[in-house]
Amino acid sequence: MSQIFFPKRRQLVYAGLAAIGGAGMVRLAHAADPDPLFQRRFPDPAGAEQAMSGFLGKPVVVNFWATWCPPCIHEMPDLQALSESHPHVAFVGLAVDTAVNVRAFAKDKVQVSYPLLVAGHEGIELMRPLGNSKGGLPFTVVFDAQGQLVERILGLVKPDSLDATLAGLKV
Repeated sequence: MSQIFFPKRRQLVYAGLAAIGGAGMVRLAHAADPDPLFQRRFPDPAGAEQAMSGFLGKPVVVNFWATWCPPCIHEMPDLQALSESHPHVAFVGLAVDTAVNVRAFAKDKVQVSYPLLVAGHEGIELMRPLGNSKGGLPFTVVFDAQGQLVERILGLVKPDSLDATLAGLKV
């Protein structure tokens, strides 16, 4: 009788271990989920929708900015230079502004090669869970290739500091 009972007990132990291991896997997968920002889509200035998830797979710098924000405009050449020196990193300008203003800005003001997308005034609310509770601009966040927040910068970026952060990120 113990021979019959013992194998059943062993099967229950193995089943329990498998269930615990499965739960652990779910927890690990959940911990590695990208930031909710990567579930969003934003239009470019022409109105074509761009999925933020399309930037995953490489580190991502997201710069919240506005055409009416002098410090935002001041730091754009630094962000452009960093994007050129770190081709393994995706840069995205997320405008807390209107598409009309961004189109005019891109045509007449600072030229950047990285995509400029339009979050509109909703961009202020998008910044709060990323650590910018006051909604100040400019605000820059750095994510790793899996979409995990690595660094947040409220105010002007310090090019040397951001350069060092980006150099340490892997694809």
